[in-house]
Amino acid sequence: MIDKPDRRSFLKVAAASSALGAVGVTSADAAAPPSNLKLGPAEPFSFESFKETARRRVAEPYKPPTPPDPEIVGKIDYETWGKITYNTDHALFAEGPQRFPVEFFHLGMFFRKPVRMYVVEAGQAREIIYDPSYFNMPEDSIARRLPPGAGFAGFRIQEAKDGGLDWRKNDWAAFLGAAYFRAIGELRQYGLSARAIALDTWVASKSEEFPDFTNVYIGPQSDGGVAVHLLLEGPSIVGAFRFLMTRGKGVVMDIDCALFLRGSFTRFGVAPLTSMYWFSETKKPMGADWRPEVHDSDGLCMWTGAGERLWRPLNNPGRVMASAFGDNNPKGFGLLQRDRNFDHYLDGVLYDHRPSVWVEPKGDWGKGAVHLVEAPTDDEIHDNIVAMWVPEKPAVAGSAFEFSYRLHWLADEPYPPPLARCVATRLGNGGQPGKPRPAGVRKFMVEFLGGALERLPFGVKPEPVLWASRGTFSYIFTEAVSDRVPGHWRAQFDLTVEGADPVEMRLFLKSGDTVLSENWLFQYHPF
Repeated sequence: MIDKPDRRSFLKVAAASSALGAVGVTSADAAAPPSNLKLGPAEPFSFESFKETARRRVAEPYKPPTPPDPEIVGKIDYETWGKITYNTDHALFAEGPQRFPVEFFHLGMFFRKPVRMYVVEAGQAREIIYDPSYFNMPEDSIARRLPPGAGFAGFRIQEAKDGGLDWRKNDWAAFLGAAYFRAIGELRQYGLSARAIALDTWVASKSEEFPDFTNVYIGPQSDGGVAVHLLLEGPSIVGAFRFLMTRGKGVVMDIDCALFLRGSFTRFGVAPLTSMYWFSETKKPMGADWRPEVHDSDGLCMWTGAGERLWRPLNNPGRVMASAFGDNNPKGFGLLQRDRNFDHYLDGVLYDHRPSVWVEPKGDWGKGAVHLVEAPTDDEIHDNIVAMWVPEKPAVAGSAFEFSYRLHWLADEPYPPPLARCVATRLGNGGQPGKPRPAGVRKFMVEFLGGALERLPFGVKPEPVLWASRGTFSYIFTEAVSDRVPGHWRAQFDLTVEGADPVEMRLFLKSGDTVLSENWLFQYHPF
């Protein structure tokens, strides 16, 4: 449920179908327009014409969306904005056979740019005209001084009217701020965000560009979900997006996009995911916070085109670090929250319920790399992690791209392998207990659980296979973590390394010629 955006939503703004025809046109789609909203005249609408609009617009000068009255919008601060709630009687599809009502967010200091909203029914689009009567707000709220038709900041999709939850109090997807959007997972909690595109994220030589969703077309609906089309516009890019969002165990978004470039980019990030990782059991600053762990995601998971399974625990580095994992037609990647133990967080904001998001490419994505960008943070209010696909094809002015993919907002990856998975990475001082600890030596404890490890014959120990870009290993062995948990093993080793440069590491478990676990990848920062 989103009553107002979380703290990181404000920071983001300061600095969603495989085929629409799959939705079909039902009697609900052909119904009369909603009578509880003011609508503009009807115009024909289709995804093909929508893509042509984007293609045509890229040749025109960029015109940024501007607040209807900048002075008034600038005075709708956090407190004022928080007192403005949507009147559910005016929700789109609050009446009629459509299952999922849609509510809208108000403009404010942190969401200044108006988004034009449309409802699509029977191939016709009609603009939804802003009116202050759609919102509950104090009588003296300065927001009442905005002119009619001022526009909206974003929208959210409510739970089904015929479902087990009160749709007026529960939503399952939200689009708010630039081109960010979020959904709940199967544990009914918001967490990390997705974006339409990431343009030169943390590229030292240039500033990141944040394009906006400027026009949103909502509908038609099917029994299981909602179709939404969004126009993306920025100084250097125009894009047409089609989302078919399905509400099931979690949320699944089938996304098709056509992107047209006015400018060139060094890091052109497709299907980007944005999350927060402060600290975990791996490494945490002494006394920085009372909680054992604080993170929305704890690792990057990858399934390569060659079928390899990779797990990269996240870092909170001392400086911005960018890692690239080359691939050809990846099967998937995602930022996951694997640790579901409440006692590891002890926090009422439910980090143990935060969703995992998996990107499943559709069609031929060709050569490129999964990029992981990790930035330092000293608090949970900052999103400091970005994962994205960067195609090998240069992103230069005049070029065009089309991508199709599926986002799974779940508790876990949708296609888990039969291998054991990494469940913890722990660092400490190297050496043997009871003896002096040598300088420059770090001890690693990497835990694997389940899968093939559960099927090991009694008395057989898994063998660790280790690699590092530099340094030497010692004190290497494996042991069962607990007899009470079958298939829970720990690989332990020491690493001796000189200098402060990062060390790339890799580990997996095997028995003879049989691989037992996914590949653990880690970037160690000596100190």
